[in-house]
Amino acid sequence: MGRILAIDLGTKRTGIAVTDMLQIVANPLETIETSKLIDYLKSYFQKEEVDTIVLGYPKNLDGKANEMTPKVISLKDRLSKLFPNKKLVLIDERFTSKMAMQSMIAMGSKKKDRKEKAGNLDKVSAAIILQSYLEQL
Repeated sequence: MGRILAIDLGTKRTGIAVTDMLQIVANPLETIETSKLIDYLKSYFQKEEVDTIVLGYPKNLDGKANEMTPKVISLKDRLSKLFPNKKLVLIDERFTSKMAMQSMIAMGSKKKDRKEKAGNLDKVSAAIILQSYLEQL
């Protein structure tokens, strides 16, 4: 059984989270520049067995597409061509950034650490997306 990897796509940065080998626990993994995402995934998939890729699917509060929705669909199409043996799943990501911030506060994260959004918030958001997927299984 391989891991499940989640992606919280952003215009500049992308958060990545991954499960353990038993697909039980979602853990924040990395935040990378979005322009380097494909290279990162190729490298990661050579080192780790991943069965499923979960993509955060952005929508407005009313459920309609927002400006990131076409970018996520484009990424999904690209990933399906590059990694045809991986299952691809879209998961509603509304409120994940807010939930990630609340989670960081609850864990005692200092204000300075939370402001370091480049690293922490994006990968915690990816972990929340991944946890949502695991709960649906």
